[in-house]
Amino acid sequence: MSKLFTESTLNGLSLKNRFVRAATWEGLADPTGKATPRLIEMMVELALGGVGLIISSHAYVSSEGLGTPWQLGAYKDELIPKLKEMTTAVHANGGKICLQLAHAGQHAEVELTGMPALAVAANDHAAGKIKIITPEDIQGIVISYAQAARRAQEAGFDGLEIHAGHGYFLSQFLSPAFNKRDDHYGGTIANRARIHLQILHAVRKVVGSSYPILIKMNCGDFIENGITKEDSLEAAKIFAQAGFDAIEVSGGIIRTGRLSPSRPGITSVDKEAYFKDYARSFKKEISIPLILVGGLRSYEVAEQIINDGSADYISMSRPLIREPDLIKRWQNGDLRKAACKSDNLCFNPGFAGKGISCVTKEIEESKTSAHPNLSQYS
Repeated sequence: MSKLFTESTLNGLSLKNRFVRAATWEGLADPTGKATPRLIEMMVELALGGVGLIISSHAYVSSEGLGTPWQLGAYKDELIPKLKEMTTAVHANGGKICLQLAHAGQHAEVELTGMPALAVAANDHAAGKIKIITPEDIQGIVISYAQAARRAQEAGFDGLEIHAGHGYFLSQFLSPAFNKRDDHYGGTIANRARIHLQILHAVRKVVGSSYPILIKMNCGDFIENGITKEDSLEAAKIFAQAGFDAIEVSGGIIRTGRLSPSRPGITSVDKEAYFKDYARSFKKEISIPLILVGGLRSYEVAEQIINDGSADYISMSRPLIREPDLIKRWQNGDLRKAACKSDNLCFNPGFAGKGISCVTKEIEESKTSAHPNLSQYS
């Protein structure tokens, strides 16, 4: 049997295979951040489709940390019942699910929050209504993560992921392009990773030692003065030693930079797994499990990554938007590459208030239904 379909554990959490659904913004929560039936249905489809571990959304931990409209929230207790409905439905269909906790920092949607966006420091990327955070503000954010973790555990999530990538708040701390502080939260990579350890320790006090806590981080920002490969590797070592249970390796900044986290045009095998070399470097230095995300489309590429030890888990988002049953298809022997075109059109209906979906698939199906005789040529 392929190693992709072997069982494993993350801090006691048993997983049936090595496939992870990478957290994304689904645009399917209500305006207050509450989970909706459509969002729950999406999570159930992933469970039925064979994903070993679903990481849901990026849920904002405090009201000023909202990063996108219709984003799932974990910032108040009133959200717990619908989150509980989500986890109950996923578990009833054989799935495991973690909640990703996030704060947008200076990338917050101030028009929606009505509050200034929180910036780590004054920097060239800061614009609009910005508040430079104080050490007291930082402690408030730490508490927000701990309380959001409590809500996630009460709601029945199997674990948590702390989002420290893609230019969001905790990524801004790690990146010299954003973090120009001269106190003990700035300067060295150990200082820039300080808040992450404070969050980990605060969350552990709430959820206990046997609850899986993952962290997603950038291997590189790919912008001027962004985090270097050397510093990202050092941060990963700090996180592993501090007690995170796994690291998901990603990269890029959501609103600036040439290389985004979700790169378009993954049309050939050589363009897949664009963070693989970074992951291989991480694996040489850390002992905790490593999850690799970024442009994975082919079964053969995924299998090689696991077989050669570049990573322990394969994480995908966009392919599973088009094919939530992709993992089951591969397990059943249909090893054709994912049908995802990597055109990033799936986010457009999300910003239109309809939730993310594969626009390309919908266009193809509408053409086929309008001209059924053309299906033989597809």
